[in-house]
Amino acid sequence: MKKIYIIVLTLLTSIGASAQEFDKNIATARSTYSSGNLQDSRFAMEQILRDLDIAIGKEILKLLPAKIGALSVVEKDDNVSGTGGAIGLYVNRHYGTDPKTGSIEIVNNSPLINSLSAILSMPIIGGMVRDENQKIIKVQGYKSILNKQVNTETGKTNYELQIPMNNTLLTLKMDDTTESEITMAANAIPLSKIVQMAQ
Repeated sequence: MKKIYIIVLTLLTSIGASAQEFDKNIATARSTYSSGNLQDSRFAMEQILRDLDIAIGKEILKLLPAKIGALSVVEKDDNVSGTGGAIGLYVNRHYGTDPKTGSIEIVNNSPLINSLSAILSMPIIGGMVRDENQKIIKVQGYKSILNKQVNTETGKTNYELQIPMNNTLLTLKMDDTTESEITMAANAIPLSKIVQMAQ
């Protein structure tokens, strides 16, 4: 327990004010638990988990590439949140400007994980929902689903790549691109490091 507390404190120290919130919530959780007020103790612990999710999300942002393909990061649109509950960590980063954009979204305990894992692990289910605009590929050893969407008005092709990694789902989207461009962009993301941090 002490090791976890030290690691968490180190992580939160890099964020500054959040470390103070973390300490305050730890103190509140302890005091309310000691006094028998379990409801308030639980709420303080949920706040601690939310703060941890946000701290981890900010560290994950540092791992994400400055570019995906030719698209540069738009840091002002970065979004990191945490629920401290069932879903937990959420990280979203945008790239490029209209009309050619892209994004990386990372969700811990995503509700989609189970259905994606079923499609990827059971060929029968994958075959039943077979679509000419969807295919299964491997990215850095992870089975992934690549979805192709052709805009009939503009003729441009957009791709969405969903990579389930244990209990974390990474979704990479790129507009007006090719399959090889999105695959190259996905291979530039340090997936194993993200999985380690997101768990």
